[in-house]
Amino acid sequence: MRNARPPGIAVAAQEDRELLVRHLVGVGQGESRSLSAVYEMSSAKLNALLVRMLGDDALAEDVLQDVYVTVWQRAKTFDPARGVSPITWLVTIARNKAIDRLRSRQRSPAPVPVDMVDLPARDPSALESMEHQQDRDRLAKCIDKLESHQRQAIRSAFFDGFTYDELARRAGVPTGTMKSWIRRALIQLKGCLTS
Repeated sequence: MRNARPPGIAVAAQEDRELLVRHLVGVGQGESRSLSAVYEMSSAKLNALLVRMLGDDALAEDVLQDVYVTVWQRAKTFDPARGVSPITWLVTIARNKAIDRLRSRQRSPAPVPVDMVDLPARDPSALESMEHQQDRDRLAKCIDKLESHQRQAIRSAFFDGFTYDELARRAGVPTGTMKSWIRRALIQLKGCLTS
């Protein structure tokens, strides 16, 4: 049975996506108001991801600032014509920043305090919370349909922040095999989520 969104929610989600695309294009053109809008629309989701990956609220906030600096610097490379979801583009930047921070923490055990700029927090609305929960439930069902080795690789790579090399070592397989597992799993997930 399909887990379809009610029509009003699906339309609102599509409108939000289109608005986020427009703002990212604006950031690429140097519009600071667009960066504020991108922050408003995505910071809650990205912060939740970073807290999960880093296990530290303060560190997650610090990395979140790095994410938006990178968004400001790289937004002109975001190309909506390539079909990449704007939130996927932002999550990829956040995930990479978190992995970089985890690696640097392993090299230098004493963190250096950094002055943080206060940015306004935005709590998700009830509708957004419901949409996010539906998305999480649908993703969980699709992940559960994967083969066990693919399921573990996806969870470790995208929720725990492990690199391909780390996952390959843990599974005792070549890095190329791990990349293939994850690539096939992502293709299956895309098919499941779009059906």
